[in-house]
Amino acid sequence: MLTITGNGMGDYTFNNLTLNIEEFDKIVCDKNFKEDGKNILKVNYRGTKEYILKNYSKKNILYIVTGSPLFFSAGVLIAKKLPKDMVKVIDNTSSKDYLLEKMIISQTEVDTISLHGRDRIDLSKFLLNRYTFILCDRFTIDKIKEATKYLSPKDIEVTIGYKLGYSDEVIEQIDIFSYSYKAFDLTEPFVLLIKRNFETKSLSKDFEFETERGMITKEYKRNLSLQNLDLEANQILWDIGAGSGSCAIEAYKRYRVKTTLFEKQSQRCEFIKRNLSNHFVCDTTLFEGNAEDIFKQLEEIPDRIFVGGGGEKVIDKLVYLYNILNKNGIMLINAITLKNLSQMITVLNNAKIEYRVISISLTTYKGKLDLIEPERQLFQIKIIK
Repeated sequence: MLTITGNGMGDYTFNNLTLNIEEFDKIVCDKNFKEDGKNILKVNYRGTKEYILKNYSKKNILYIVTGSPLFFSAGVLIAKKLPKDMVKVIDNTSSKDYLLEKMIISQTEVDTISLHGRDRIDLSKFLLNRYTFILCDRFTIDKIKEATKYLSPKDIEVTIGYKLGYSDEVIEQIDIFSYSYKAFDLTEPFVLLIKRNFETKSLSKDFEFETERGMITKEYKRNLSLQNLDLEANQILWDIGAGSGSCAIEAYKRYRVKTTLFEKQSQRCEFIKRNLSNHFVCDTTLFEGNAEDIFKQLEEIPDRIFVGGGGEKVIDKLVYLYNILNKNGIMLINAITLKNLSQMITVLNNAKIEYRVISISLTTYKGKLDLIEPERQLFQIKIIK
């Protein structure tokens, strides 16, 4: 029989346990715990799993985890491998519950993500609810600082919970944009709670973007393009020839994807930066310069590629872009001239890459008189890898 419990908040001790440990044949815990004894086994996760799977049917085992066994805990992962009638879970206070009680914040206002040992932020839960609770490691503050670089200090409020439950615990607001590591030893346990001070919406109008002479993928074509990309949360989207950044920005707001923008003109890059800030876009990267010179320097593998510009040099790199695209990825290419369309098709045919061409013609009506305002015809090439 396996019993899983948490030690609650505070130091690595058994002081906050709600049961009698003498009733168990073996106590399994992490190496950081301070207690010792001949019936206490201190091992890493792999050693814990191996011991429990081998002995759960023969011994009465207590597995002690930090905080709560139901909150980002290895305990649940092991429990799922055992018959349900051979597992008992006893909850304890998690770092999230502890901090919210201290700050008097409702659970319903908070989404939770973990950046402990993780490289990527779960954008489907980041700054959508009023608060975002983050489990951290020593690299987390740098990641959050980078992810929120286009926000202003008034857009978010960041609270650090440091060594919660310890005698020297700290719960205080920090300025993450000018944060100094001298304040805390970030190898010690800590969490972050971010309050979102801005309002979010998933749809944008053309007038909400700053542009160079109106250079923007218009609303209807933008929506159709994003629909054809079949976007899902946390995918990596490359926007090549980003212009005003409207497509990448709308993709982030609507689908919560991680965006990488490429734009060679400096003036347009300045507009993109302002648009990223005005639309509160997080976890995004803007590259200024010739996209074809930047591709090979990047290690990330895109799930989706949207080619909205870039000229003939980008057209020459379509095969390269297809090759680096993730498995089952999609590349969508916009062309507004028959010349470019012909060049693109020639490159793809020579490389024996399958594609589908879509032609889009739109006419809108403006003003009280509903004056006809036809838009330029758009050709889209969709490639599924």
